Amino acid sequence: MLLILVLVGALWGALAGLFVPRAAYRLSVPPDEAWRGECPEGHPLRSWLGLARCGQSGHGEEAGAEGAHGGYGPRTSGTITTTALVCAALAATTGARPELGVWLLLAPVGVLLALVDFTVHRLPDVLTLPLAGASLALLAAATLLPEQGGSWTAALYGALALAGAYFVLFLINPNGMGFGDVKLALCLGALLGWYGWGVLLIGTFAGFLLASVYGTALVVTRRAGRKTAIPFGPFLIGGAFVGLLLGGYTA
Repeated sequence: MLLILVLVGALWGALAGLFVPRAAYRLSVPPDEAWRGECPEGHPLRSWLGLARCGQSGHGEEAGAEGAHGGYGPRTSGTITTTALVCAALAATTGARPELGVWLLLAPVGVLLALVDFTVHRLPDVLTLPLAGASLALLAAATLLPEQGGSWTAALYGALALAGAYFVLFLINPNGMGFGDVKLALCLGALLGWYGWGVLLIGTFAGFLLASVYGTALVVTRRAGRKTAIPFGPFLIGGAFVGLLLGGYTA
């Protein structure tokens, strides 16, 4: 049964990973710019859902097999592999519990957010705010099913606690903690809080540890200075992933 869940998780992650590059490309713009509406060749992008491929024959997305094709945005092979591995790992540790469905639905969005933040140091409100509401709503639905491994009340408290803590850090040092990270914390706090305060603390610490290791590596390799800003969102997401693996395994 567990092997089937892992395979299903990997297949779902691979399928979802196919559609991450286009959304990442469209969202990876500075805060004062509109979302990208054209591919690098100038062809209009009429939807958010689709492969990151465009026709080169002058007919935009409708060129089909009649024209040459080129990709844009993050490498599709990378997003497929990453999302598949993330979903498979979550399936392996969570097992056949209702919250697994929540993790699998939200994991591709986490990969998307990490890519955008790495690219332009931005966590778009169009993703973070709906994600916070969706995480709590989906976890509420999970509590209605048998054998769930967490608590919706704890998830709500976790969301408020982590967002509140990050908001204080934002007020103290806006250059170190962006307001987008505060909004993201609503979702991550809910997911980690589902398994209790211990998992919330571990997942949060893991995020800071990953960011510290990354920043140190940049300084050591002379690719950045001590005051160079780094995107924090991907590491918060990575720490939450570690926390969910631990919480799912021990629940």
